[in-house]
Amino acid sequence: MTSGFFDGIDKITYGGSESDAALSFRHYNPDELILGKRMEDHLRFAVAWWHSFAWEGQDPFGGQTFERPWHPQDDMGRAKLKVDVAFEMFALLGQPYFCWHDADIRPEQGNFRDNLATLEEITDYIGTKMEQSGTRCLWGTANMFSHRRWMAGASTNPDPDVFAFAAATVKSCIDATHKLGGENYVLWGGREGYETLLNTDMGQELDHMGRFLNMVVEYKHKIGFKGTILVEPKPQEPSKHQYDFDAATCIGFLRKYGLEDEVKLNLEQGHAILAGHSFEHEIAVATAEGMLGSIDMNRNDYQSGWDTDQFPNNVPEVALAYYHILKAGGFLTGGTNFDAKLRRQSLDAEDLLAAHVGAMDVCARGLKAAAAMLEDGGLEDALRERYAGWDTPEARAMLESDLDSIAARVLADDINPKPRSGRQEILENMVNRFV
Repeated sequence: MTSGFFDGIDKITYGGSESDAALSFRHYNPDELILGKRMEDHLRFAVAWWHSFAWEGQDPFGGQTFERPWHPQDDMGRAKLKVDVAFEMFALLGQPYFCWHDADIRPEQGNFRDNLATLEEITDYIGTKMEQSGTRCLWGTANMFSHRRWMAGASTNPDPDVFAFAAATVKSCIDATHKLGGENYVLWGGREGYETLLNTDMGQELDHMGRFLNMVVEYKHKIGFKGTILVEPKPQEPSKHQYDFDAATCIGFLRKYGLEDEVKLNLEQGHAILAGHSFEHEIAVATAEGMLGSIDMNRNDYQSGWDTDQFPNNVPEVALAYYHILKAGGFLTGGTNFDAKLRRQSLDAEDLLAAHVGAMDVCARGLKAAAAMLEDGGLEDALRERYAGWDTPEARAMLESDLDSIAARVLADDINPKPRSGRQEILENMVNRFV
């Protein structure tokens, strides 16, 4: 017995690059070996519960456009129908994972006791579906930004009762993620920032946020949760001054509060753009510090100043992202979550599937291009050549020296370096051979 939402749509299969079917994979072949590993195991795709099932089509300028059988999302019967539809979609796509917020999967009850009861009920229901399907939980998280109680933050809120409500909520969501066998737990700080310094004690708020995250790590170990704790940079979403602005900011924060060995990053392409970075920049910052955990694959409209969360369609951008991920050894517990939503005019069930099919194909093409670049080795050869001067004994000794000694050597040897080309256009042309 199915929900009927996807009636008339068959399981989506790999048809190859010549396929002209609207719902067919042209590039995503889960069993294809890339660098000796199955494509599915490289990419570890996940469906985002919030955008795919909970989002109703509203934007900053207009309200609901989607009319789903589970709307309004205000009782457990419709929440369970939403679960049924979700697992039917996972089966049609062959998606190995899903991700969720608590507010996506259970209706808001207005108090913690009832929120906890409905969360436990719905995760029991989801667990049954997981046993039947084999689909797994990549990560769970708590939505601590939508309800009005979070308007001044969660862990950074000036009201200690809100801090307490946040702590109880996160505990319940870690418990639920643990119960569902989640491979990670994410903290999204959507309101962990400020609007004006006139009413903000930034130092106290940062200390509270650091202590809160330490409590999360302590609780993880207490209950034996083996998954990775992740934090997600969220610039300008919605506060102009977010404490978790970008990868570098988060890494500095984690080090300040002694969390660098316990917490990694969940990076999103759309958030990279809002921070003024490229996605590969954010990934490279994280991998350089050994702190890449997982990614949210989407894109933003480059002409808009807000997070449009569109499905990825730019193969060169995706290829460079996966290039840095593969260079770092690939995902461990993380994966590729489609934190992306349909356009509000794309109303049909087929649209929801087609968006994921296209995104999975784009990621597959990007992964194959990234692997080919690594196997070719041209980019790495150029990188080694550019820094080859640092392989000499004199250069290595200089890093252990002091300014007086270095200055004396420059005078004695009459060092007067001539600039060398960075060869950017040649390297960009090299990339274009693969994408």
